[in-house]
This record gives sequence, structure tokens and C-alpha cells, in this order.
Amino acid sequence: MDLLMIFYSLAIFYLVFLVWKIFDDRRDGECYILDYQCYKPSDDRMLNTKQSGEIVFRNTNLGLLEYKFLLKAIVSSGIGEQTYGPRVIFEEREDSPALEDGILEMEEFFYDSIGKLLDRSCVSPSEIDVLVVNVSMLASVPSLSSRIINHYKLRDDIKVFNLSGMGCSASLISVDVARNIFKSYKNVHALVVTSESLSPNWYSGNDKSMILANCLFRTGGCAMLLTNKRTLKDRALFKLKCLVRTHHGARDESYGCCIQMEDDQGRPGFYLGKILPKAATQAFIDNLREIAPMILPVSELLRYGILSMIRKMRSGSAKVEAPKPMINFQTGVDHFCIHTGGKAVIDGIGLNLKLNEYDLEPARMTLHRFGNTSASSLWYVLAYMEAKRRLKKGDKVLMISFGAGFKCNSCLWEVVRDLGSGNVWEDCIDGYPPKTLVNPFMEKYGWINLQ
Repeated sequence: MDLLMIFYSLAIFYLVFLVWKIFDDRRDGECYILDYQCYKPSDDRMLNTKQSGEIVFRNTNLGLLEYKFLLKAIVSSGIGEQTYGPRVIFEEREDSPALEDGILEMEEFFYDSIGKLLDRSCVSPSEIDVLVVNVSMLASVPSLSSRIINHYKLRDDIKVFNLSGMGCSASLISVDVARNIFKSYKNVHALVVTSESLSPNWYSGNDKSMILANCLFRTGGCAMLLTNKRTLKDRALFKLKCLVRTHHGARDESYGCCIQMEDDQGRPGFYLGKILPKAATQAFIDNLREIAPMILPVSELLRYGILSMIRKMRSGSAKVEAPKPMINFQTGVDHFCIHTGGKAVIDGIGLNLKLNEYDLEPARMTLHRFGNTSASSLWYVLAYMEAKRRLKKGDKVLMISFGAGFKCNSCLWEVVRDLGSGNVWEDCIDGYPPKTLVNPFMEKYGWINLQ
């Protein structure tokens, strides 16, 4: 009898141990943002209305129709007077950039933002266990990640991931890489670096689908410090709740709507096809369908399910089809961090999610101040929310990004403590939102919309 009791006790103890171990391992796999630093280039790289016009008109490959198209795109872009461009366009060398121009552009960002991030977080380079770098349109030897390792003298055993070709949604892919590593290793620091190199990719041809990229993309970047150390969770800014990646690369139309290529004259550029809005919408819907059950309360899911069922039952007999029910994402999300792909992208997401101007303000203001900085744009939007002191402990922030492939990636962050750092907005946040988003370019070339 005693042996039987001992056997049962051991069995119960082992079961409790297994449950505790699963719970403990899950806690070790959590992903926190300790800090992040967006990049603001020097003022000599600021693009104002006059300079933008000069860059357009010195492209001798453009005809009257191309000038009209380009000016109309700039007028309607939602981009303001203080975005930043690569040095090659200020030096009037955009027609013949060198490899060194792209590398220098990236190194200026690396050494500025990573240095500030490590200094402020009091984390030594020797404490970095994982490095993830994503720059889609520049490949160098040694790699960009190796250049960071060499400059900061990171450890010999650091785990390195150098991502390219991932487009504007790459920063959430990088976060996902770090999160997956956290599931296997305890007490880890991960440095995630996200940017885009414009210097070797400024298009100087006359293909309308390729010159559009010049109107939207601007210089920027962000460095983030992630960890799964339990002892640091109280110092963290955000905790990752879930992340969903949707990839429609198997669909030919989606694959080809957003692609780096050469035009008929052999000039390299970034092609944005007319099918892009449709591809983005399809990826967006599929992504939301997967992430919605993870982030919304059961009551909202039940409400949507019941209304959908009633609509389906009535559709057979009703002469006029009932309106399709909408999911209210605001029942599970407090803030929406939207990729600044352009005014149309922001408007489209706002319409689909029934967001108001308060929800869209961070994305609109980021587009106006910094333009589309590719994969790093989400973090400028997040920094705007923080600078405006919108982020309070327990709030949920939904990030939504789109990228070539075609991809839609999203994630939900929980704010760990009240936040209020100015980050890259510190010296200008009091001026936002401005009284009007109409810039001098609109005043000078607004007549183009009447043509």
C-alpha cells in the first residue's frame, strides 16, 4: 500500500512538474521591447518643395505627360516639407550612384540610431545575443550585419540574420525571427535593425509605374532592442501578444504587383503595378481573418457570427440584400499603427476598419513629416503615439504592414507602462497635427489636379 501511495505521489508530482515546466518555458519565450530609436538624418538632407521640383525637372527623360503625372502624384501624396532624401540627389548624382553611396547611407543610420539606443538602454554591445538586419534593396559584401558587428565589436557567437527583399513589411518579419529564437533560448537580447537604401534605387527613367516610388519613399530607419529576460520585463515598453504573417507569393498577380526591375531602357527601379491595391486588400483581409480571433473579445466574435448567420438566412428570401456586418476592431484594440505606404493606403485601412481621424492621425502625420520610410515607418508612427502621450499601461496597439511578395503582416503589442518619450518627434511634436496639410508644393502645382 505504501509503495502504491509513493507511486501515485510521484506520478502527481511529475504531472505538476510538467505543467509548471510548460508554463515556465512559455514565460521564457515571451518577447518584450526594451527600447527603440528612430533615425532622423541631418538637416542638409531635408527635401523641401523647391528641391523636389528641381529634382523632377532635371530628369531629362520625362515628357509633358510624365511631368504632369509626377507632379500630380506629389501634390496628392500627403508628404510635407521636412522629409529626408539620400545624399546622391542633393549632389545631383542620382543617375549614376555608386555602391559606396548605399553603404554610406546605411552606415550613417546604423552608427547614429544603434549608438543612441545602446547608450539610453544601458546595454553593452557584448550583451547582444541576436542581430537581425533587414534592408530590402541593398546587398553588400561583407553584409550590412557584418558591418554592424565590426563597428560595435559584437560577440563571436552572436546569432545573425541578414534579410533582404522583404519590402515594407520586413520589420515585423524581423521581430518574428527574434521571437522564434526566444522560444529556444533563455535570457536573450536581440538587436533588430530595419531600414531601406534609396541611394542606388532612385529611378531616373520615365515609366509611370516606376517613377511613383520616388514620390513616396524617403530616408529613415529604426533600431529596436528586444528581450525575453523576465528580470527586465518591468523596464520594457511593450510586450508582444501575437503576430500573424500572410504571404500571397503563390498568386502571380500579387507576386508581380510590387517588384524591383529594369525598364525598357535598362534603368533599374521599383515597379508599382495597378493591381497593387487589389493585392493589398486580399492580403489584408486574409491577415485580419487570422488575427481577429486572437485579439478580439469573445462577445465581439459572437456578435459578428450571429449577424453573419442572420444575414445569410435572410439573403435567400429578401429582395434587397442586407448590409454585410462589420467587425469592430476597437473592442480589442486601443491604437492602430498603420504603415505609411501613402495617403491611399491609410485611407483604405481606415475605411475597412471604420477608424476615425483620431485613429489615423499618427499615420497621416508620420507620412507628412517623414514620408514612407519603408519597413521602419511603423516605428515612426508608434513614436508619434508615444510623443503625444497616448500610450498608457495595458493599452493594446495593432501594427499593420504591407510589403512586396505580396505580404501583409500584423501584430498586437501590449503597453507595459505609461509612455511619453519624444524619440524622433521630440523637437517637433508640439507642431503636430498642423492646422493644414497643404504644403507649398500644393499651392504651386495644385492646378495640375484640375487638368
